[in-house]
Amino acid sequence: MSKNLSQLARRQGIDNTLFQQLIFSDSVGSTSVNSTDALKHQRQVLAKEFLMGEAVVHGAASFYDFIDDGTNEHNANKKAYVCNGSSCLCANTQATVKETLVAEFGAENVGHVTCLGRCAENSAFQVNGNNFSGSDIDKVKQIIGEANTASNENYQVRTTLAEPILTAEISDVAKYYQLFEDLSKQYQQQQLLEKLVGSGLRGRGGAGFPTGIKWRSALTETSAEKYIVCNADEGDAGAFSDRYLLEHRPHAVLFGMLMAGLLTGARTGVLYIRAEYPEAIKQTEQAISEFEQLILDEKISAGFSFKIIKGAGAYICGEETALLRSIEGQRPVVSVRPPFPTQSGLFGCPTVVNNVETFASIHFIFSDLDSVNNSGVDKYKTLGNGKSTGSKLLSLDGAFVYPGIIEVAMGTTLTKVIELAGGFVKDIKALHIGGPLGGVVPLAEIDKLTIDFESFSDNGFLLGHASIIGIPQSMKMIDYIAHLFEFTALESCGKCYPCQIGSVRGQEMFEQAITGKQPINSELLSDLLETMQLGSLCALGGGVPLPINNILQYFEDEVSPYFLSKQSTEIGE
Repeated sequence: MSKNLSQLARRQGIDNTLFQQLIFSDSVGSTSVNSTDALKHQRQVLAKEFLMGEAVVHGAASFYDFIDDGTNEHNANKKAYVCNGSSCLCANTQATVKETLVAEFGAENVGHVTCLGRCAENSAFQVNGNNFSGSDIDKVKQIIGEANTASNENYQVRTTLAEPILTAEISDVAKYYQLFEDLSKQYQQQQLLEKLVGSGLRGRGGAGFPTGIKWRSALTETSAEKYIVCNADEGDAGAFSDRYLLEHRPHAVLFGMLMAGLLTGARTGVLYIRAEYPEAIKQTEQAISEFEQLILDEKISAGFSFKIIKGAGAYICGEETALLRSIEGQRPVVSVRPPFPTQSGLFGCPTVVNNVETFASIHFIFSDLDSVNNSGVDKYKTLGNGKSTGSKLLSLDGAFVYPGIIEVAMGTTLTKVIELAGGFVKDIKALHIGGPLGGVVPLAEIDKLTIDFESFSDNGFLLGHASIIGIPQSMKMIDYIAHLFEFTALESCGKCYPCQIGSVRGQEMFEQAITGKQPINSELLSDLLETMQLGSLCALGGGVPLPINNILQYFEDEVSPYFLSKQSTEIGE
């Protein structure tokens, strides 16, 4: 069925997808006298236009946080939103934020959003489509009264590299893209692909798959259409490195996508940017306009175009197959692989999906290719441990003395990172690294880790997106586990039962233990986590057992009072 829907969506093309029409009809419907009837009528019209059943259209629309589902329970079209991400939770700032916003707008006009990427300052919230954090909450009345009131956001951006890769300034846009012109004239696709493979670049979204191999796979596919998709749905709580790149280095991302098009035969690049990042969307739109002007001025001759798709609030769209279904207007559930996106992706066409930071690394790698032992490829692969090469952006949250973005060489010790960040501003007992599915690292284990995929995996953790959240001594680990289960239950796409049901059962299990209603049976919990890990289709259900097991292992003394004793369990048997 999904293949047929993909082909139906393809009829309208990337400039008129059902998903974009759903967002537009929602904004229209929300201003109508009878929004429920208006939405129903508009979606009936869309069903006819796209030759899809009304159930398909409703199924897609009802999935997202920011699209009105026609009920009074939806989270769409609120005047203000409070961030409830893990970093803000650990900072203990959001009760005050919510109280302030409710006083101004009323409880019915205040919604929630999971992470606005303002983790360096916390106290994060959104008003009228604009993001704020830190001391901004103290000027809410001014924000409401003046449409153009800017946020006071301030975070540090630093690098330990003698020659920055991802944090390098782009002073001359035309000169920056000249590299594409030179490469396209001097090298063949296979030559450039071999250079990319040789650099050792691995996907920076968390999975770490070799980028050159993925692009080569797409090149070998025969198709009239191919697509390059930038996964900018950075939903991991604590992560804001992609937001930084899109807001301050968007041309680095566009250049990487442009090169991917050249090396795979694709002519269209799609950036799927989460709605929670309005400034990132704005800056990327401006960068695309500048790119198009270079073509008009005949400074570059790229037969390649860009399209921005704005998300609508769904963490699962960070999973590549769900993201592709979302663009098409289908319900964004995870697809079984194979086929992989490079074989059958967007609209059933070969598609390369990489995250923001992966694309942003490409310009450096392809620079100075003619140099002997000093090309971008050579310099890139000398950083790291040989398996994890290049540099990595780290997102440091408000628990650090110097929160913000720091670029380090792969292989840098975690101890060194904490030292560079000035240590902590409060008593910390663990670091949650890599988003909600990443590992929870107790302070005692920090000196064992280096910033690379292998070190984290070998020690039972996960580098992931490399966001770092400080969990304070005041945070009860039993509450943090309940928070992780609640997040997974809320964001599960519902495609597979281990994730959909398992996360809800886990949340119930821990909430009952916290309230004293029912202690946790460790054997049942172990079975639940194993089922989720082995039986889930994607990393959401399959990944959340990792941080939970980390907590159970390293903080056993703290959480054990909430469990049935072994003696009680044996008696029950």
